[in-house]
Amino acid sequence: MANYRSPGVYVEEIPTLPPSIAEVESAVPAFVGYTEKADNLAPGDLLNVPFPINSLKEYETYFGVGETETATNIEIDVDGKKDGLGNITGYSCLIKPTYASMSKHNLHNAMRFYFANGGTMCYVVSVAKYTDDATPDVAKLNGGFDVLATFDGPTLLVCPETVSITEAQANSVNQKMLDQAALLQDRFAILDIWTTTIPKKPNFVTTDITPSLNGVGNSSTGVALQYGAIYYPFLETVYNLGFKFDDLTIKTYTINGSGTITAPDVDLEGKKMSELKTSVFPLYNYILGQYRNYHVVLPPSAAIAGIYCGVDHSRGVWKAPANVSVSDVVGATVSIARADQDQLNINDQSGKSVNAILNKPGFGTVVMGGRTLDGNDNEWKYINVRRFFITVEQSIKNSMGMFVFEPNTSATWVKVQAMVENYLFLKWRDGALAGAKPEQAFFVNIGLGSTMTSVDILEGRLIIQIGMAVARPAEFIIMQFEQMLQTS
Repeated sequence: MANYRSPGVYVEEIPTLPPSIAEVESAVPAFVGYTEKADNLAPGDLLNVPFPINSLKEYETYFGVGETETATNIEIDVDGKKDGLGNITGYSCLIKPTYASMSKHNLHNAMRFYFANGGTMCYVVSVAKYTDDATPDVAKLNGGFDVLATFDGPTLLVCPETVSITEAQANSVNQKMLDQAALLQDRFAILDIWTTTIPKKPNFVTTDITPSLNGVGNSSTGVALQYGAIYYPFLETVYNLGFKFDDLTIKTYTINGSGTITAPDVDLEGKKMSELKTSVFPLYNYILGQYRNYHVVLPPSAAIAGIYCGVDHSRGVWKAPANVSVSDVVGATVSIARADQDQLNINDQSGKSVNAILNKPGFGTVVMGGRTLDGNDNEWKYINVRRFFITVEQSIKNSMGMFVFEPNTSATWVKVQAMVENYLFLKWRDGALAGAKPEQAFFVNIGLGSTMTSVDILEGRLIIQIGMAVARPAEFIIMQFEQMLQTS
């Protein structure tokens, strides 16, 4: 009570409600990779700076577009079809991209993929420009994550360009992401398998996943695997290859299979598409249609990050980010059979889980796995359980700052307990926690003789014990049927 010195009427407002907990954002990815530019106020001032963006247009404003492919990395062979009257009646076309020589930088397309699948605000860390390194430099990629280690905000770590470096280098980046997530305990790593072998042959799925699984493990804390998930296979997107189509040329031109072109026929070998556009438009239009059948293939991590965001915003972080269709895809590059998925989901060799992306007729391309890498851990095998705990822990941690240096007495304990219980009650009501009653869904203990001793109080420790029964996904739906005998 205030110390009043003069007569009069005074008003005192008595607080009766406990403080509330402001929940942190659960899905804020940070993408690390190469960009065309990194400019805000001055050229290059965004290099190695976590910068927030909210849309693909905003990304292109600050970081530019994708790298333009060199025209020599695609071959176009055309054959004209001539009838007996000497008229060209149609064409056939063979297009052969040289994928091995094409750009190794995929961050721009990955960002398109992310926003198409429900992505919202995220951070981008540009480690260098396309012109700096033809192939991503693993030291620069790791340096981008070193920057993020000192930055509070991201809750997901993504690096689509690990598929463009060597297998050992990709494993080192994946391990760095896992270690950072485990150390900071406020983020989760979305990883990619290093390669997807096409076309699929027997045992190729095991061959693809084994090196990446063997390349990552628990850190010194022993918990790194629970802070990350990995997905397979790569996805064929709807995005066209990054060539300037009008600059492409016809490498060979034949008529009815013959390379000898005589008048009045015109030899089109070496002609640019821009020339055909004005002189032989039907052929230009035909080649353009064939060219559009060739698409960019991307690792799934960016799309998965978008799905995490979409599921978190529509349902909640407690909902498993699985049984969700992927947008902007033609399909998964490998059709995974049931036997393959069994080995991915529960790997009896490594104990690590890989989440499968399946081509399901009538449903599209669907994410059909919701496990962390630590597939044998009954506590932390599910992505939604791990990420829900991360969200709750960080939300409560941030809100507890107001009680630092408050008296360590029952009055403070009551406020803390009420604040946390109110927050968890709302999570239970939303369906995040299992239990018919709140007391079956969570508990909050605090107090002398309960969570603290006299020594704890003398040494300034306020200890809270919080338990939560997080809803786990129905991963295996088992229907049991039996035949009844006739009774009448």
